Amino acid sequence: MFILPYAIMFVGSLKSRAEVLGIPPTYIPREWHFDNYISMWSTPETPVGMNVFSTVLIAGISTLIVLCVAMPAAYYTARFPGRGAFLFVVLLTQMCPPALVVAGLFREFQLFGIVDTYIAMILVNSAFNLAFSTWIMHSFFASVPKEIDDAAQIDGCGLWTVLFRINLPLVWPGIVTAVIFTFVAAWNEFAASLVILSSAEKQPLSVALTKFVGQYETSWQYVFGVSVIAIIPVLILFGLIEKQLVGGLTAGSIK
Repeated sequence: MFILPYAIMFVGSLKSRAEVLGIPPTYIPREWHFDNYISMWSTPETPVGMNVFSTVLIAGISTLIVLCVAMPAAYYTARFPGRGAFLFVVLLTQMCPPALVVAGLFREFQLFGIVDTYIAMILVNSAFNLAFSTWIMHSFFASVPKEIDDAAQIDGCGLWTVLFRINLPLVWPGIVTAVIFTFVAAWNEFAASLVILSSAEKQPLSVALTKFVGQYETSWQYVFGVSVIAIIPVLILFGLIEKQLVGGLTAGSIK
């Protein structure tokens, strides 16, 4: 049942528009339109190739920034005496839906002159996902006994060495989990991209999909096709990280 929606989406991408809307529906195309995957890259609605590039760029850099900031923040707050209050503040930030602050962000970005730029969306996605990633990593760092840090420091390790050489292998599953959640959230982000990015070639795939939905007709074969393209990088990332996740769990249990 989990695969069924994806199978319907893939089969629909290989049909003509008339067959997609036909009654009764067909489960196997009468005529296979593999050319849909060629023609959708040059449709008048939106430049899909640039949309793919924009999505990869924004999601990739945002995930990297969140990882670099959240990892040391989670580690040091796990050892911080006032971590309870800090985590409460982090939790409060998650109670505000991102859509509520989009208008304010648009105004701020106008003042800084970065509306309709990749920088704006990278900052937005990084800010939206930083608190949640810090929360996830914090629980993993907190499970590492502080005595391990003390022993490493007695042996001459600095704080950064303790973090990267001692703690990082032990909390690797948490790092991988945070990366997956951050990348998928940035990949699927819609509201801020719709408001802040006005250039069609800079908009991500989540916004580009709406361009195929018109007032009088919808190019469903392209909607399905772009949707298939959109899930491929996420599946590849999960396939690559899944091995690392299993390896991290095994390493943590051995240590």
